[in-house]
Amino acid sequence: MNSRTPPFDELDRKIITALMANARRSFAEIGADVGLSATAVKRRVDRLRETGVITGFTATVQPSALGWRTEAYVEVYCEGAAPPRRLAEVVRNHPEITAAMTVTGGADALLHVRARDVEHFEEVLERIRTEPFIRKTISVMVLSHLIPESPEAGANQMAPDGAGAAGPTVAADAAELR
Repeated sequence: MNSRTPPFDELDRKIITALMANARRSFAEIGADVGLSATAVKRRVDRLRETGVITGFTATVQPSALGWRTEAYVEVYCEGAAPPRRLAEVVRNHPEITAAMTVTGGADALLHVRARDVEHFEEVLERIRTEPFIRKTISVMVLSHLIPESPEAGANQMAPDGAGAAGPTVAADAAELR
């Protein structure tokens, strides 16, 4: 949502809350909860999508079912000032990076990485480190998710090379690497 997004009212807020809890609920069900008809809910959802408040609908999946059994967060330290656009280009080349952001503090960026296993994670880390402007990385492996229903605990893409869920679990849960 950008700073130019039009404001929304309390009914919009209730609709968004309902959709965030379960985007598969019907407009009629949501309408019954918020005191609107299904048609009125649909109009509001359409408007919220058109204005960029709602950016999409996704399925949350157990990462290990998709082949992601290892998860880590990687701090990236750059040589000099690496522009965010350049960092964005780099992370787009690694399907294992599920989230990335520039951050304050010592690190320049924080990556959320999912991998099939520890060996795959090590290979991803080595690919990231080959970028000429990356000075060093510090990794933290995820052992488990304390809030299992959080978005970070779910996956939004399949593991590369069609890896399945077979095999031992390296991490208790796979999670989003940032």
